[in-house]
Amino acid sequence: MSLEQIAAEALRLPPKERAMLAESLWESLVDPFKIPAMANDAELAELASERDRQMETGEVQPISHEELMSRLRR
Repeated sequence: MSLEQIAAEALRLPPKERAMLAESLWESLVDPFKIPAMANDAELAELASERDRQMETGEVQPISHEELMSRLRR
């Protein structure tokens, strides 16, 4: 099955099942920015500061939500 065929089939699922599928797919990805479930406020503030620094120094470039979704669909 092609990606387009899979997507078309997935879109036929009821909303709750689509949400479960989306969650399952999302969790299958390795996320380098994953926030630990038990992170405290200080750790989250440090993470936010680090990400801000990365954008300010040009180490990473922010993208819009539209661009993110476009890249994910490729």
